Amino acid sequence: MWKPGIVASSKSAPADAYAAARSRAARPRLAEFAQTLPFELDGFQHTACAALEDGHGVLVCAPTGAGKTVVGEFAVHLALAQGQKCFYTTPIKALSNQKYGDLVERHGASAVGLLTGDQAINGDAQVVVMTTEVLRNMIYAGSRQLEHLGYVVMDEVHYLADRFRGAVWEEVILQLPEHVSLVSLSATVSNAEEFGDWLVTVRGDTTVVVDEHRPVPLWQHMMVGNRLLDLFAGESAAGELKVDPDLVRHTRELDRQSAMAQWDRGARGRGRTGPSRRTGFRPPSRTTVIDRLDRAGLLPAITFVFSRAGCDAAVGQCVRSGLRLTTEDEVEEIRRTIDRHTAELPQADLAVLGYWEWRDALERGIAAHHAGMLPAFKETVEELFVRGLVRAVFATETLALGINMPARTVVLERLVKYNGESHAELTPGEYTQLTGRAGRRGIDVEGHAVVVWQPGVDPEQVAGLASTRTYPLRSSFRPGYNMAVNLVGRLGTENARELLEQSFGQFQADRSVVGLARRIERNVEALEGYEKSLECHLGDFREYAALRRRVAEREKALSRQGVAERREAAADSLRTLRPGDVIAVPGGRRAGLAVVLDPGIGADGDPRPLVLNEDRWAGRLSAADFPAPVEPLGRMRLPKRVDHRAPRVRRDLASSLRNTGIVAPPSQRRRSRGGAIDDPELATLRRALRAHPCHGCTDREAHARWAERYARLERDTEQLRQKVRATTHSLARAFDRIRALLAERGYLDGERVTEHGERLSRLWGESDLLTAECLRHGAWDGLEPAELAAVVSALVYESRRDHGPMPRVPSGAVSDALATTVRVWAELEGDERRHRVERTREPDLGFAWPMHRWARGESLAAVLTAAEQNGVELSAGDFVRWCRQVLDLLDQITAVAGRGSGVGRAAATAISTIRRGVVAVGAG
Repeated sequence: MWKPGIVASSKSAPADAYAAARSRAARPRLAEFAQTLPFELDGFQHTACAALEDGHGVLVCAPTGAGKTVVGEFAVHLALAQGQKCFYTTPIKALSNQKYGDLVERHGASAVGLLTGDQAINGDAQVVVMTTEVLRNMIYAGSRQLEHLGYVVMDEVHYLADRFRGAVWEEVILQLPEHVSLVSLSATVSNAEEFGDWLVTVRGDTTVVVDEHRPVPLWQHMMVGNRLLDLFAGESAAGELKVDPDLVRHTRELDRQSAMAQWDRGARGRGRTGPSRRTGFRPPSRTTVIDRLDRAGLLPAITFVFSRAGCDAAVGQCVRSGLRLTTEDEVEEIRRTIDRHTAELPQADLAVLGYWEWRDALERGIAAHHAGMLPAFKETVEELFVRGLVRAVFATETLALGINMPARTVVLERLVKYNGESHAELTPGEYTQLTGRAGRRGIDVEGHAVVVWQPGVDPEQVAGLASTRTYPLRSSFRPGYNMAVNLVGRLGTENARELLEQSFGQFQADRSVVGLARRIERNVEALEGYEKSLECHLGDFREYAALRRRVAEREKALSRQGVAERREAAADSLRTLRPGDVIAVPGGRRAGLAVVLDPGIGADGDPRPLVLNEDRWAGRLSAADFPAPVEPLGRMRLPKRVDHRAPRVRRDLASSLRNTGIVAPPSQRRRSRGGAIDDPELATLRRALRAHPCHGCTDREAHARWAERYARLERDTEQLRQKVRATTHSLARAFDRIRALLAERGYLDGERVTEHGERLSRLWGESDLLTAECLRHGAWDGLEPAELAAVVSALVYESRRDHGPMPRVPSGAVSDALATTVRVWAELEGDERRHRVERTREPDLGFAWPMHRWARGESLAAVLTAAEQNGVELSAGDFVRWCRQVLDLLDQITAVAGRGSGVGRAAATAISTIRRGVVAVGAG
């Protein structure tokens, strides 16, 4: 078997010239392909292409912009030359569209097709570009398009780490026919060899080619105020990059001044008078940053902002400042490009889309780029930026995930971003992914990464992000419902389990088990040594140590029991208190006399009396404040209404309390063994302990210390063994739990996929089983097209925020169907808990009202306005994106339910009513 070959350099030695000549003769296709390129192949490109022509699969790991896709294009060249098919897969539709355009330009429209959720162009072509999900669905459907397939290119294969979609890549890799050559293109990852080992295991001969050389060198900077400073100042003797000491000193002094200014402002806020001479440090404005880069010749630049609103605000700031980065001739070219991309947009929608503001910014050479933009707007920005007509783009990190938009400079405003759950610091991998856009091959001599300094940002931290090179690829593979019925249907249960055992996820889990097994082995050796150290000439000391542990455990249990009993007794006594009772608080900061103002019995029955003490403190106590039951020491008269928040009332009551003449008794706290002396089990254990031969050993305590270490290490070792048991065959066990749930619900019958299971096998998405259940139980029967669209939107839509009021939904049939859908989900979720499988996300009703109004034929302006009034945050781009996801699910429902059924007809009609206006533009 071909062993993975690691290539770490892209430079060929002159001595290889003769070998290269022989290679041209041995590999005519590669020589032919190389002649069509306007540049010479780098070493890693040549090695990968040569391996491909020799019949091996390849994994290529290289930095952004290094030219990995050349290897994928050679696979296309081979397929066309050999009369075979080539599928070129990408993780996102935008990248598929871009690659389709590149290949059409190179090979002609008749040779190349495109298949995404939105578009189907020339699907039977010899070369087809598609999203990875489309290929997965083809495999499960046994599509005839797989016939004569010779090559599959998986661009951005590191997406298999994606939490939500990563499983798709592994499904494809595992189930492609053996004769298909796989070309995997990945960003640089530190465990390329591990990934390559797995590919060898599941795909056979695979050459791993790793190239860490950036074709365009990247310089790291920090912008402090309006000064652009280098991050590094040469290398140390060990060859490591050194942070510029002047930068460190300068930023630390600014940090100190900023802290002093903040203290000064705080002091003035607390009442200090007099003018303040200190002013806190203010980061440069976005306009200042772009202007400074422009003067340094460092545009075009991408500034990553990590917030959609922040991107739009940045563009607005630059426009309002009067910034202009274009010439009159460039403005004319920009206008023509805008008109070409937006010609199909309805004129009535332009104002609500923010078209005129967007156009004005573009004409100045400034733009935003984020997921909330209209697709036509994003595509315009991408084209203009690549052509150098837009020179400053403010983007969220989604731009770094595949779209080919390199820049001369990348700017990071912050090193913290929101990850969907909390604000987290950028990882080295994310930093490299983002800054990897800097430096355009064939255009720039060097690229530049700029971090805008703010108080609290440490240059050493930035240097750590910039110099770390450990980005492991971690599988996110896990079986799901659709995958389960498809695998059982195609392969049968046992073969399906074997397939799951071959996944990269299980491969990595099993490798981790190797490390755990080594730790267990070392622990066992250590236990043998401990055993010798606790040997006693009088008897079995391990037996004696076990008795000591049982005595200690029994004492603790009795102590806990005593505490619980005393606390319950104290709680019972607190329940009997009445307003005016004077009690003694036995200890803590509130020790002393207190008068009860309110008994405070909660809904749960736990007493929380409100009291006021002699020091005028008023607050609630609990049973935890009393080690023994409470008895009133006397009573005092209270006013009918006591406002304990009023200082005067507290003062008067405390004075009255002190004048009652009641004296607090000594502390009620006392030591107790919690009934330990009277416990017969403990007495028996103690007698056995004293009677044991080892009890009289003179080295008893030394042996006991070794015994304690032995017991602790034995517990740790057992935990490791449990972890190994949980890890081994973990995916197959998860698959078995899913099968059990599906069998219980009638989707599987042993090895047979039932009629309901066949439906489920053609439903793709996060809520696949919920969709199948709703169809099966008639939850959506009788709905009109617009009503059905509104209801199914709840299965695809996901609010950007978890909080806020419950969104309004259309009344009547929609409201009833949504209630039924949520009820079906709740029953399903209960079963998922019982079977211990990953739970289906709860339906989100936030898009139902906008979807219903759009499907009913209302204007975009009316729909977006209504959404805003309903508390739903929805940009035009978001609206189009969610509409297209609803269309995708409706399309599946049409196919599964059949156009002859009421639901099928409603779904088909809903598709035609939704696909209009901005939703239809660019959707094919």
